[in-house]
Amino acid sequence: MHSKARLGRIVTEHGEIETPIFMPVGTRATVKALTHEQLQQISTQIILANTYHLMLRPGMKIIEKAQGLHSFMNWDGPILTDSGGFQVFSLSDLNRITEEGVHFKSHIDGSSHFLGPLESMSIQKTLGSDIVMAFDECTPYPCDYQAALASVQRTTRWGEICRNYDLQAHQSLFGIVQGSTYLDLREQSIQELSSLNFDGYAIGGLAVGEPKEHMIRILEHTTPKLDEDKPRYLMGVGTPRDLIEAVMRGVDMFDCVLPSRNARNGTAFTWQGKINIKLAKYAEDFSPLDPKLGSYASNFSKAYIRHLMNVNEITGMTLLTYQNLAFYLDFMAQMRHAIETNTLDGYYQEICTIYPS
Repeated sequence: MHSKARLGRIVTEHGEIETPIFMPVGTRATVKALTHEQLQQISTQIILANTYHLMLRPGMKIIEKAQGLHSFMNWDGPILTDSGGFQVFSLSDLNRITEEGVHFKSHIDGSSHFLGPLESMSIQKTLGSDIVMAFDECTPYPCDYQAALASVQRTTRWGEICRNYDLQAHQSLFGIVQGSTYLDLREQSIQELSSLNFDGYAIGGLAVGEPKEHMIRILEHTTPKLDEDKPRYLMGVGTPRDLIEAVMRGVDMFDCVLPSRNARNGTAFTWQGKINIKLAKYAEDFSPLDPKLGSYASNFSKAYIRHLMNVNEITGMTLLTYQNLAFYLDFMAQMRHAIETNTLDGYYQEICTIYPS
């Protein structure tokens, strides 16, 4: 295919972001198992925090008293916050959708809450994140046409409310394209959101169980229609193969819990491929976890990390999380270099060999 990969720079009050970039997920104002110093060691440019979880705990009164999320968590780099929409819609047995927003029950204690576009903007303004996501309706897969159409229309109406909200001066607002797997609805969503002139655009409603070929088809059709002068963000994706496929179709930003969640389950992402470190064959394997990466965690032996994971030592989870995020960020850095040096085709073939799916 003819690559549409591109290099870019996003300038925020808390630092610049070189794209394409992967954003580690810090759901509750922390990337699980890692300190901020460790994140800086692996060249983390930006982290993502979760509006839904932070509104429930610790709550906005505490964040406000702390003078925002950067101060509360002592992180001086850029932060992106999601809108909370995906989380409340995923609680399908605990929510009720109205035109104003979503009434839902907390997954923690069953208490009742309401979240709509105004509430999401108010929370994210208090959080003080650098990139704010508009409140949208994310549909599941599969989704029938009429439900997907209603989602697009509601996402546009809510997007307009978000766009008219007065955020902090340093905050940028991204709109979220919906439309499920229907190309005409994706086009409609792009046209409607583009008229609102967001600072960037996300592609939502993917990585929700659809076959991978559907994701590729949607990206090929929709990404070229997004403003080429603004960041393009594919939400919730994914494997190394997913990331390079999307970059080659013009996407700039990614987030996913995959590398950190899989680390806690004993899976390592390395330049030799994916490794289930708990397997017995690694019990006496004293070779480095990932000699090609050469990061702090990658120099520990497979046998040692296997031991830590099998006896449930926290250090094992820390080392694997460090390894996986260091790999993802190194993978993206090398991808940026390949784009710059016009060697992306060869790099793509290398990644497909190591990570075929």
